[in-house]
Amino acid sequence: MASGKGSGGKVIAMGIVGLLILGLGGFGATNFGGTVRSVGAVGDQEVDLNVYARALQNELSALEQQTGQQITIAQATQLGVTNQVLDGLLTRAALDGELARLSISVGDDEVRRTLMSISAFQGVDGTFDADTYKFAIERLGQTTNEFEDSLRSDTARALLQGALATGVVMPDAYAKVIVDWLGERRTVSVASLTAVDLDTQVEQATDAQITAQYEENAAAYTAPETRDVTYAWLSPTMISDSVELDEASLRQIYDNNIAAYIQPERRLVERLVYGNDADAQAAADRIAAGETTFDDEVTARGLSLADIDLGDVAPSDIGVAADAVFGAQELGLVGPVMSDLGPALFRVNGVLEASEIAFEDARDDLAKEMATDAARREIGDLLETLDDLLASGATLEELTAETAMELGQMDWSTASEDGLASYATFVTTVQAAQVGDFPEIIELSDGGIFALRLNAINPAAVRPLDEVRDQVAADWTASETARLLNARAIDIQTEVAAGTAMDALGLPVETFADITRRDFISTMPQGFIDAVFAPGLALGATTVITGADRVVIAKVDAVQPPDANTEMDEIAASYAEQAAQGAAQDVIAAFANAMRVRDGVTVNQAALNAVHAQMP
Repeated sequence: MASGKGSGGKVIAMGIVGLLILGLGGFGATNFGGTVRSVGAVGDQEVDLNVYARALQNELSALEQQTGQQITIAQATQLGVTNQVLDGLLTRAALDGELARLSISVGDDEVRRTLMSISAFQGVDGTFDADTYKFAIERLGQTTNEFEDSLRSDTARALLQGALATGVVMPDAYAKVIVDWLGERRTVSVASLTAVDLDTQVEQATDAQITAQYEENAAAYTAPETRDVTYAWLSPTMISDSVELDEASLRQIYDNNIAAYIQPERRLVERLVYGNDADAQAAADRIAAGETTFDDEVTARGLSLADIDLGDVAPSDIGVAADAVFGAQELGLVGPVMSDLGPALFRVNGVLEASEIAFEDARDDLAKEMATDAARREIGDLLETLDDLLASGATLEELTAETAMELGQMDWSTASEDGLASYATFVTTVQAAQVGDFPEIIELSDGGIFALRLNAINPAAVRPLDEVRDQVAADWTASETARLLNARAIDIQTEVAAGTAMDALGLPVETFADITRRDFISTMPQGFIDAVFAPGLALGATTVITGADRVVIAKVDAVQPPDANTEMDEIAASYAEQAAQGAAQDVIAAFANAMRVRDGVTVNQAALNAVHAQMP
């Protein structure tokens, strides 16, 4: 199995994260009844109908947050989202089938450890809370046994994915191509051309030119659609100040999370373990004599620094070696000393001093968190009352008069981003609302709630010319200036290509030496670096780049290979690692596809249609 720093370890982590997103993202998902329980299968491994429904609902929610628009099931089908979700679940089923064939599973202890670490199941004190866990799973539409079985399956599947991904690396040639491309250096001369350099200055726009600019660019002068919305809103911060705090509870929360407030000294440590004392001592002697280095010893063992890096550790993390490692007065080599894995050389690379935050210093933050959490629960307790009020015909105005909710109004548009308009849930609700809809209480991600009434929809419309005349005139002037500047720049480019020196143009000239594709020159127009490194722009060639208020003519004076340095090596290694991760995912996908072909795939279209029919 690869270490946590390799591709395999990252695939395992991604598998666990994927489980939690799938399992916890769908709170409130519909639990579909009936005798049909599966939407498809790979061999005898079925894809549960409810699992598909939750996964699809999660994907739709994610898309709505990204786009700020409600996605219907018809749109999702047209975009291929439904097929993607089903395909992902069939791939999981294929891997599960192979796990069953190989009799691979994980024990109860691992399931319990993972379960205890899920933040959604923790109480206000940061520890696992059984009641919170049961409530969350009930909202998910599952039993605890079902959820724990899915947790076991996903953890085992992550182990298989990690095994498949282990050892996937990119060849050295891949890194070299990246270094050569990123590190290529160019020296460029740049002449700048502004409006003052034009032979003919731009005159003030005439009425005819203003009218033409206005009519030809109507979209630039169009006011967006606005929605006249009245809303009632209540957030935890609105009422947190009124929450009474219990000092004993604050102290208890502090004590239960004491590790976050009182941290011992930690050290950045690497550990190289040997099979016996003699080998460890011989390596230490070679290093002391200057015959080799610690890094050389690591390489000689067929290891990398990533393999021996322990990260930042406390004394309790390194067992019997703690006294020697934490007793070292200087950075560098320690040992050989006995470790939990045998005789070892340690290298201390840094010291993180011990820290302590007293209860008195942490109290305000704890109080704020506790008050906010209590406010969320108080809002949750109000939900039934608020629903009853709306069901009985209460208006938003009456709702705010009888409760702590606050009344507000806005002319919402896609440019709105303050207050309630900053919540994605509010945005999607406003966009889906119709005039005449009855208000309903909707929960927000921070524990707040709102209800809204759409009073009117004001469609997008072109603003009257008299209202935007100054803007239109300015836009015409800018457009005409840019046209003349570009025409003059093309003439200058022709002169330079014919042999005229840049410094003989009578324009300000700058030279940028040894720039690379990773550089950014703030004084140059946007896209400057891309332009001077464009494919086909050879030594001695020129190009024109247009900016907001000027045009520049750039000439490539020199092209040189990368300057060898550690930073470029690190960048290449990073790109190679990312590519290896992508290749590892391809290996997993190919393996799963082979399992699907071997075991056969079936799809229950009727069951899929039933799920889709119950989606909004």
